[in-house]
Amino acid sequence: MGKDRFDIKEKEGLSLMTDAVIIIDKETGVNYLYVCRGYGGGLTPLLDSEGKPIVTKE
Repeated sequence: MGKDRFDIKEKEGLSLMTDAVIIIDKETGVNYLYVCRGYGGGLTPLLDSEGKPIVTKE
């Protein structure tokens, strides 16, 4: 896996120690939401209204 596989689409600071980042896997097009707060964080795929992963095709 190369270092250029993922692209940061959008980053938003929600508070002093909390960030939300939308990440796109360039190989599959799947969009992920990464939220980090202090020393913790979580990653989940973004889903549409039918429960399918949101895919960005470029």
